[in-house]
Amino acid sequence: MLRLDREVEARLGLELATKRQEHADLDAAINTLSASGIGDATLIQRLKKRKLALKDRIVQIERIILPDIIA
Repeated sequence: MLRLDREVEARLGLELATKRQEHADLDAAINTLSASGIGDATLIQRLKKRKLALKDRIVQIERIILPDIIA
């Protein structure tokens, strides 16, 4: 099994934390804009698309850092 070196693992861990925070911030922004009625549909759709891309990257990083262990 391939083992990540500590530097790569630390870098990925930092990226993961950053992406999770950005994902949470986008979620809050989308909810606020949707609830207030001031956000236009195009803006909200772009934010949702960015949020989905972040989620995909989060899952990708998690798979690298915490690979499935086959027993």
